[in-house]
Amino acid sequence: MIYLDSAASSWKPEVVVDKVEEYYTSYGVNIHRGLYSSSVRATKEFEEARRKIAKFIGAKNNEIVFTYGTTDSLNMLASSLPLKKGDEIVISEMEHHANLLPWLKVAKDKGCVVKYIPLRDDLTLDMDAAKKLISDKTKVVSVVHLSNSIGVLNDVKAICSMASDVGAYSIVDAAQSIAHMKIDVNDIDCDFLAFSGHKIYGPTGIGILYGKKLADLSEYRVGGDMIDSVSYDGYVVADIPARFEAGTPNIAGAVGLGAAIDYVNFLTIEKIESHIKDLSSYAIEKLKDCKIIGDGSNGIISLVMQGVHAHDVAVYLASKDICIRAGHHCCEPLMKKIGVNGTTRISFGYLNNKKDVDAFCLALKEAGDLFHVSN
Repeated sequence: MIYLDSAASSWKPEVVVDKVEEYYTSYGVNIHRGLYSSSVRATKEFEEARRKIAKFIGAKNNEIVFTYGTTDSLNMLASSLPLKKGDEIVISEMEHHANLLPWLKVAKDKGCVVKYIPLRDDLTLDMDAAKKLISDKTKVVSVVHLSNSIGVLNDVKAICSMASDVGAYSIVDAAQSIAHMKIDVNDIDCDFLAFSGHKIYGPTGIGILYGKKLADLSEYRVGGDMIDSVSYDGYVVADIPARFEAGTPNIAGAVGLGAAIDYVNFLTIEKIESHIKDLSSYAIEKLKDCKIIGDGSNGIISLVMQGVHAHDVAVYLASKDICIRAGHHCCEPLMKKIGVNGTTRISFGYLNNKKDVDAFCLALKEAGDLFHVSN
C-alpha cells in the first residue's frame, strides 16, 4: 500500500505504538491522585510528555493544555474567550471547518461578527486587506498556518503582529505544519496555537492547546481534577493548566505523543522539512501538466481533473492500493469560492519517497485514460 494521506493522519512509528502498549500493559492506571507506584509512574510519564511538547514548540510547561485534538482546542477557545455582542472575529477564507464553525457558532450564540481575510488570485492571503479588516473592533484573529486543502503557507507571524497591535487575541491552527516545520511560539508571538497528535506521528484523540494567555479563559469543562476546592455553594478552580483538563485525560495518547516528539527530534525537524520539500518539488515537476490548486511546495498537493469527480479518481487509485484524499477536505466554502466541487489531494509524510510519487503519477495517467480526459 502506498499512503499519500498524511494531511488526514500520519503513520504511527513502532516506537509510538510500543509506548502506548507499554502504558496499557505495564502501568495503565489513572494519574495525579493515586499514591501507589503505577499511578506515580503514569503521572510522571504524562507530565514528562507535557514537558517534551512544551520544549518542542518553545513554550513553558504550564502553557500546554492536553485536549482531544485541534478541533477540540479551537472549540475550547471559542467557548472560553471573553467575547460579547458586536465583537469582531477575523479568520481567513481558507480555514478548515475546525477553525470556521466554532466562530460561526459564537457569532450565532453571542452576536459576534465574523469577518474573512480574502484570497488573492493566486490563493494566498491578501495581507493588505487583512490590515484593513483587523481594527479596534477586532477581538480575535484566528488563522491556519498551512492550509490542509490548497497547501498555502501563511505568514502567521505578521498576522499575529497585526492582532497584537489592536489588542486582539491571536490564534494559530498548526495542525498541518507541526509535523514538518519548525515552530517556535515565541518567534510567531501568538497568544494561542493548536495542533493534533495524530498529525505528527502520534495517537489519535490527543491534541495540544498552547496559550500564553490561558488565564483569560473561563473553564471549558468542569469536573474532577480541575478544581482546588469544592463546596455545595461553589468551587475554586485549580492552577493552570489543570483547570482546563477536567476528568481522566487521554493518558495513553499523551505518552504516545511524547514518544512521537522523541521520534521527530531523533530525525530532526530540519531533516523532515527538507525531505518533504524535496519530495514536493519532485512531484510538482512530475505533475507539471496537471492543474494544481494552490501551492504544492509544502507537502500538500491538490489537483483537479477536468470532467472527472475527485471521488472517482480516488476510487480508481484505491484499486491500485494508493491512498489519497478526495473532496472538499472540510473546506467547503473555500471549494465553492474556487469554483470546484473538490480536489484530488496527495500529502506526504517522512516515510514517503519518490517511488510513491511515480506510482501515483502512473495511476493518475491511467485514470485519465480510463475516463477519457486530459489533466
